[in-house]
Amino acid sequence: MSEPKKILIFDTTLRDGEQSPGASMTIEEKLRIAHQLEKMNVDVMEAGFPIASEGDFEAVKKIAQTIKGPQIAGLSRANDKDIDRAWEALKYAGDRGRIHTFIATSDIHMKHKLKMTEDEVVETAVKAVKRAAGYTPNVEFSAEDAVRTRLPFLARIVEAVIDAGATTVNIPDTVGYTMPNEYYDIIRYLKENVPNIERAVISVHCHNDLGLSVANSLAAIRAGAGQVECTVNGIGERAGNCSLEEVVMGLKTRQDIMPYKTDVVTEHIYATSRLLTTITGIVVQPNKAIVGANAFAHEAGIHQHGVLMEKSTYEIMTPESIGLNQNKLVLGKHSGRHAFIQRLESLGYDLSKEDIEKAFVRFKALADVKKEIFDEDLDAIVADEIIRVPERYKLLQMNVSSGSFAAPTATVQMEVDGEICKTAVIGDGPVDATFKAIKDLSGCDVRLLHFSVGAITGGTDAQGECTVRLEEQGREQLGQGAHPDIIVAAAKAYINALNKIASLQKRTPVDL
Repeated sequence: MSEPKKILIFDTTLRDGEQSPGASMTIEEKLRIAHQLEKMNVDVMEAGFPIASEGDFEAVKKIAQTIKGPQIAGLSRANDKDIDRAWEALKYAGDRGRIHTFIATSDIHMKHKLKMTEDEVVETAVKAVKRAAGYTPNVEFSAEDAVRTRLPFLARIVEAVIDAGATTVNIPDTVGYTMPNEYYDIIRYLKENVPNIERAVISVHCHNDLGLSVANSLAAIRAGAGQVECTVNGIGERAGNCSLEEVVMGLKTRQDIMPYKTDVVTEHIYATSRLLTTITGIVVQPNKAIVGANAFAHEAGIHQHGVLMEKSTYEIMTPESIGLNQNKLVLGKHSGRHAFIQRLESLGYDLSKEDIEKAFVRFKALADVKKEIFDEDLDAIVADEIIRVPERYKLLQMNVSSGSFAAPTATVQMEVDGEICKTAVIGDGPVDATFKAIKDLSGCDVRLLHFSVGAITGGTDAQGECTVRLEEQGREQLGQGAHPDIIVAAAKAYINALNKIASLQKRTPVDL
């Protein structure tokens, strides 16, 4: 048998994934994800859109300076200002720095958004690629809304940008519109009608609006694509992007009919998925392929019997192949630092000594309350104690009284911009009273869009985990909090969201 063809994995969790509502990350959070992607050995990580804001620029720059394995990409529109700014951040990666420039090519975009002719679009694209190639030979060009572009024109612009210096050409399904057989035909058309196509890698970037992003990506691979652009947990705008874990495990599991491979270290998939969930608060649904809580669970009796007799009867891949350790060593109040640190490392956390100490103190305090500490508890501890934005608002003390005859009242003491303040507020319930008190003390004009409560693990001693989504001036932000007392967890989640909003206010956005 011939050697399977390698498919490049271009991860855009830190750019397209971050565009999910409420998924904005701080520089420190992006760097944590980047380190995990480095462990997973993705070929390219798109670190951000440098021109978008000062925060995005600094994140791309920091990742370019820090990450040593994968190529680092930065997105830019097809203009000099964007491209120059992108390279200013990417230059620290040297020849691993990739400028990723784009312009729309479909009739609907050219007419209504760009208001440009075909000739003007081609001229703009060629000029942008040439400018990017002046900085680095590692240039990717994307034809935005490629699948709704007339094929002769798509072939024309692809040929032109390759001649101009593009070494990767991306044919994105920007709006999640195409079907697998149609996408296959588009890639084959380009392979057969672009004379210089062999001088570039064909990349695909599929959105999931019709739930077909992975299927479309796999069809494109069969047609000749050499790179797949995807995100961890499939996060991204609208319905999300092609899921990295699904396309990678699909290729790994079905090499009998898909003779392709990736260099992804799949044993880091589960830890990366959990870390992203912890940072963004975007929870993976239980029935999500590969990384969902039920992905390796069997409830039906006949399934359980089959798995006990021979795992392959109902499991087409092993939990261990994605880094899901089935033999969990449960931690408790007698566990020491060594076991604690070892477990954190197995979950994908690489913490400083100071952060480990902070987490260990919280772990011991929780262990005095709970009999057993599970991986999910450790995720919550790290999220609550370590992965935090700068705290403009801090919860110092709170007391809530409620009952069938008493008006729910929350007394909250906070530190706001270094000053201690306190208030007591009556609400419709204990959580409502708490949120009103925090809102009054913060002085923020925010609106609560969503509030959810869940137990991190089973049992009456489980930590409560709360998620809130707040909106201020059209911008949404998620907040998370965990604590054995569910009202305290709710307060911490609300304050976490307020701090994220305050952090984002310091950035200077650009009209995109």
